[in-house]
Amino acid sequence: MAEHNKSQKTVVVGAGPVGALAALYAAQRGHEVEVYEFRSDLRDPSTTPLNFTKSINLALSERGINAIKHSSRPSLLGKIFAETVPLAGRMIHSKNTAGQLTEQSQAYDIHGRTNYAADRGGLNKLLLDELEAMPNIKFFFNHKLTGANFKDNKAWFTRGNSTPGKRDEEIEIDFDFLIGADGAHSAVRYHLMKYTRMDYQQEYIDTLWCEFHIDAKEVLPGEDPESRFQIDPNHLHIWPGKDFMFIAIASFDGSFTCTLFMPSADFTHLSAAPDTLPEFFDTYFPGVTSLIPPQDLIASFTSNPHLPLISIKCSPFHYSSSAVILGDAAHAMVPFYGQGMNAGFEDVFVLFKFLDKYSPLIPTTPPLPFPTLPSLASSRAKALAEYSKQRTEDAHAINDLALQNYKEMRADVTSPLYLARKWLEEKISVCIPSLGWKTKYSRVSYENERYSEVIRQSERQGKKLVVALLGLLGMPIVVGGLVCWARWSKGGRIRVGRWWERVVGG
Repeated sequence: MAEHNKSQKTVVVGAGPVGALAALYAAQRGHEVEVYEFRSDLRDPSTTPLNFTKSINLALSERGINAIKHSSRPSLLGKIFAETVPLAGRMIHSKNTAGQLTEQSQAYDIHGRTNYAADRGGLNKLLLDELEAMPNIKFFFNHKLTGANFKDNKAWFTRGNSTPGKRDEEIEIDFDFLIGADGAHSAVRYHLMKYTRMDYQQEYIDTLWCEFHIDAKEVLPGEDPESRFQIDPNHLHIWPGKDFMFIAIASFDGSFTCTLFMPSADFTHLSAAPDTLPEFFDTYFPGVTSLIPPQDLIASFTSNPHLPLISIKCSPFHYSSSAVILGDAAHAMVPFYGQGMNAGFEDVFVLFKFLDKYSPLIPTTPPLPFPTLPSLASSRAKALAEYSKQRTEDAHAINDLALQNYKEMRADVTSPLYLARKWLEEKISVCIPSLGWKTKYSRVSYENERYSEVIRQSERQGKKLVVALLGLLGMPIVVGGLVCWARWSKGGRIRVGRWWERVVGG
């Protein structure tokens, strides 16, 4: 363990966006921070992403923005926004009965709030650059976690890039606190299971995904820079296919990262005859072959991997005062709510809110002696227990919401019932704001309300809508029935009061 006359030593495993933000929060609190990453420096273009794709676009929304705001790095959010594209809503692509291509814009929020499309690699680079400028941060790339003892606070890593044919060198480190942010196939979680009775659930849905690319247009001198986009950059473009879908999200350079989500059986069928892919797209995703040449479509489908989608739930997220897991390591989710990174960033914010609650570091003049590490450990154990209890419920809630939203994106976005409820809820939120009525999407994406509370509030609203609609539908029937009964009884001269007496047996 670190010496008692030194600052707390916090080790972060995983240098992706969530791990980098966690390291930033820890460093801002005076911890000596070491960041260990299995891959090479993620800012190096030659470093292969974990999913083996060229690029990933993410949706940054309020929860992620709020976590970055509280990182105590005032300029960081501005740097991130400078490389993002605002997303105001969905653009639903289809074809009408006359065979003409159609586009239908569906705003995310009636109040005009937006998400932001961000390149994962670019965002990660900005966070790592911010960390590198801090004196109490050390990076260890090409280091793979091979073992951990969370009772004695020790961990073992092997160094990569060793001589071929020789065993990788193993190093031992100690720590006061370890944060695991090493993704869905987390090594930290694997070793944590040896020390805590962790419930664990893993589910692969019967959907694979494959990446495609829409190139940016060439912008000639004097032309509007916005003309670099082939389609509207401020929408998430969706080609719904009921059982599958194709989406496109803009990149700052004018290109679009596209993804095909489809059941594995359909991938197998198309893989056996890739030449039929353009015809398939023309049938189910009209207009795409005018944006991606057919030969490029086939090339991407045959060369890019067809990757699975995993959903992971576990509990608890911590062990004693020693370790905690965040982000995908704790709650990997399918990408259909755009909340994976945002939930991970919010993990960091909520975690340190609890750590600060139990171990407040209030500046004093002159400075007080740094708290002893045993007292810090005791306080941290209470904070981690409270964090696990609260955050597990919320993580499970957003996992469920993400799975549910897949059906909405691939099928319900064209449903009259879905569109009617969305319209009604938005109108109520504007016309009667005192009711606090909001759509589920706005609660998830533009509020910091707990995910579990979002589900509870949405269910309450749904029940109230059903009761109100049944009341509206039933009222004409009741009134009509009263009128008919009055006319039938004694030539229509019976009064409603006497009718009621008959009903109740008076």
